[in-house]
Amino acid sequence: MDRWIGRFAPQLRALEELATHDGHMTRAAETLGIPQSSMSRRIHALQKALGVRLILHDGRTVRLTPAAVQLAERIRDPLRELEATLDTVAGEADPDHGAVRFGFPLTMGTGQIPTLIAEFHRRAPGIRLAVKQAHGSELTADLAAGTLDVAVVIPPPDTVRHTVIGTQPIRVVLPADHRLASRRRLRLDELRTEAFIANPTSYDLRQATETWCNAAGFRPQIAVEITEFATIRELIGRGLGIALLPHHERRTPHTTEIPLTPDTYRREIALAWGPTAVTPACRRLLDFLRRGFR
Repeated sequence: MDRWIGRFAPQLRALEELATHDGHMTRAAETLGIPQSSMSRRIHALQKALGVRLILHDGRTVRLTPAAVQLAERIRDPLRELEATLDTVAGEADPDHGAVRFGFPLTMGTGQIPTLIAEFHRRAPGIRLAVKQAHGSELTADLAAGTLDVAVVIPPPDTVRHTVIGTQPIRVVLPADHRLASRRRLRLDELRTEAFIANPTSYDLRQATETWCNAAGFRPQIAVEITEFATIRELIGRGLGIALLPHHERRTPHTTEIPLTPDTYRREIALAWGPTAVTPACRRLLDFLRRGFR
């Protein structure tokens, strides 16, 4: 064990991170907090010591050989477990410090979660949060892979541990001068002739939109497809269409939100955690978020 761990721990960690970033040296180096030159030296040192070709250069990125992919997959879990164990030991000695990799949905970039992040930082300034926003399937995959510790996820994931902590109401967002903009509530079937702006089909909200509209007796006509929720609202304000979106506390200019009837168009919000969420810092954030969503 001394022969391998003592010599190659930094190099193995570099290879694992390079595989996570699909051969992108710069991004892998940034994640590790080292210069790209150091990253490259670690990979080449490991390659030379093992006597096995690990990378092939392909423009600005590198491709991992089958041997490198196999090695990265086999060392990923042991390295994560070792890192979590060391963090736990260090954290038990100093429970007010540490780091937590935290993720939350693209639809929750304003309002409750930013408020909770700010309050948590005020209460635990020694705990560093590395924050990521992404859609639910990506957050779930990151939790399972150990690249995130804790995440708020919509919808609740099937593959990682979680608890449901709330629901997210869905509203119709219309241009402010739309013919239905003065209504207090709308039925979904009243929107059957409208042009919709929606996320790509891989997004949960796009799938929910199609499911809800089909149940209301029509197929939504998608005029524009885009990933960014803020841009969807901007395009609505410019008259390009309407959308079913989560309630937003800050109104985008030239748009209006109208509740749907019946009040059943909601998505469950889950607090989820991966196998690395064993440190006192992670447990402290989990407990704080559970209380904050009550």
